[in-house]
Amino acid sequence: MKRAFVNRRNVMVAAGAVLLSGCSIIPKTADTPTSGTPTPEPSATTLPEDEARHRVALLVPLSGQNGEVGQSIANATTMAILDTGADNLRITTYDTAQGPQSAARRALADGNKLILGPLLGSNVVSVRAETEGTAVPIISFSNDTTIAGPGIFVMGHIPEQSIARSVQYARSQGSSGFAILAPDGDYGNRAEAALRNALTEYGGRYVTGERYARTNTSVVSAAGRLKQRGGFDTVLIADGGSNSIRGAGAVKTDGLQILGTERWSGDGAVLRSSSLRGALFSAVTDSRYGGFVNSYEERFGGQPYRVATLGYDAVLLTLRATRDWRVGRDFPVNLLYQAGGFDGMDGPFRFQRNGVVERAMEVREVQSGDVSVVSAAPSGF
Repeated sequence: MKRAFVNRRNVMVAAGAVLLSGCSIIPKTADTPTSGTPTPEPSATTLPEDEARHRVALLVPLSGQNGEVGQSIANATTMAILDTGADNLRITTYDTAQGPQSAARRALADGNKLILGPLLGSNVVSVRAETEGTAVPIISFSNDTTIAGPGIFVMGHIPEQSIARSVQYARSQGSSGFAILAPDGDYGNRAEAALRNALTEYGGRYVTGERYARTNTSVVSAAGRLKQRGGFDTVLIADGGSNSIRGAGAVKTDGLQILGTERWSGDGAVLRSSSLRGALFSAVTDSRYGGFVNSYEERFGGQPYRVATLGYDAVLLTLRATRDWRVGRDFPVNLLYQAGGFDGMDGPFRFQRNGVVERAMEVREVQSGDVSVVSAAPSGF
């Protein structure tokens, strides 16, 4: 399995408009496409009149640094349409790499009533500048909770929720004194705040923490200082695989419980590391992901990015909404707040009143080359 922003295989769909069981998936770009990129539509007037289909815009990068990631999400939306046989949606893809605000402007001009995306939280402000004053909601694939608000929903996998779930489980297993080893910057700040909030909710003491620049020597030095200080029985290492491995090797002592974050999910180096054996981390369930990957490979000839499941689940959510959504009318936003939530490739999820997704997560223990689930994700809310 590959994690988002790691796998670099090409994952392309056919250029031009494709009719799938009555649902049109219409890739759009602003400039002349290069080989392998979708053919742009000349203008909104080329879109047929819809009397039986809802218009939904998919805003993702189809070119540039994150072009393959966005294409993987777009492919996953196609998969969802194929798998469900939906005939009441017209999903049009707009390339945010050509400018997120202009992509949103075209999406609104084309009569779309719902925006899925963008991928990057930094693009949401630009998209919102176009949708403000309209009834068109944004369901972003970002995990940046600060962008959520009226009309803006965050659907990505939230690091804070992963940390809280791990702390909850660690407390049930006897952990009491917690420390953190985290990188400088936004992710480290969010991780430390999440740890403190989780301890407030589930009990336990915040003992100490160390921060580091993302270099080989910095994380080892910070871990050494943390180890020398002592006084804790559990340490959260809030980083990806390589730094987590180096940090764990430098801080580990007998009986120390190490926690990680959702960034460890699918990282083979983490699973093979002897210094992380017995470490815990939480993530959404992977029980359906293997089947998703197999189906994706059969259709598109390459592996998806892990984040592609968000595109698939966004279509499932939209299809659920069509039961109460009349064609041409505003999207029924209140449906997103239903208490029972939705079920998708990544398991149960629902949106809180602040617009941030809540996900059911499982706790995994790192073993020799594998993980075991030590606390299953809830089956629903």
